[in-house]
Order: sequence, then structure tokens, then C-alpha cells
Amino acid sequence: MTEPDPRYLITVQVTTRYLPEQSSASQERYAFAYDVSIRNDGQLPAQLLSRHWIITDGNGEAQEVRGPGVVGEQPLIAPGATHSYSSGTLMPTQVGSMRGSYQMVASDGHLFEAAIPTFRLAVPGSLH
Repeated sequence: MTEPDPRYLITVQVTTRYLPEQSSASQERYAFAYDVSIRNDGQLPAQLLSRHWIITDGNGEAQEVRGPGVVGEQPLIAPGATHSYSSGTLMPTQVGSMRGSYQMVASDGHLFEAAIPTFRLAVPGSLH
């Protein structure tokens, strides 16, 4: 396995929360918010061009979401800087997960992907 190129290092961290006021168990609708922190640990400024999410519900059904930027922005992140945003998703089950990647371009024109590690979405008390 090769070492990652130090010019293009992006660290993604996600925290989640359940939104009971937007959820309805009788309608199989569970709302979650997630807060994302994207830190440029590389040596060059990098712009986030697009996103790719794989959202998997508790039944194993997956859907893919692709689109430009994040919440309407394509932020340019300087080395050592962090871009944060909040978003949300609906699921038909009490438990699910998300993972994906951001497509980035560094100031030298190099295109690369920043991995979004898998994170769990769960209604409190639904996991034992």
C-alpha cells in the first residue's frame, strides 16, 4: 500500500443527531441531521467540487446521491483550515449508515477524492 501524498490530505469527521420532531414511526420516517467537518491537512489549497453519498437503511437498501458542492457551496479550503456544514437525511428505518467521498481539486489542478468514513444513524435506544 502506498503512502498518501502529503499535498492532498483531507480529514472528514461527522457527528449525527436524531430529529424526533421531524420523524414519524407510524409513517416509517426517521429524520437525522449530520454535522460535517472537512479539514485540509494537505500542503495545498483544495476546492470541494462535488459529493457522492451512499446511504444504507436498516434493511440493507442503499441509495446513492451525487451532486455539486455541499449545501450549495464549493468551498476552497486552505491548508490547516476547516470547512463545516450541517445537512440531513430521512430514513425508513430506525438505524442506517452513510459513507461516501468528496471530489476535490488542489490548487495545482490535481483532482482527488477525500473519503467520508462510514457513520451510523440511529434512533436513541434502537441499538442494544
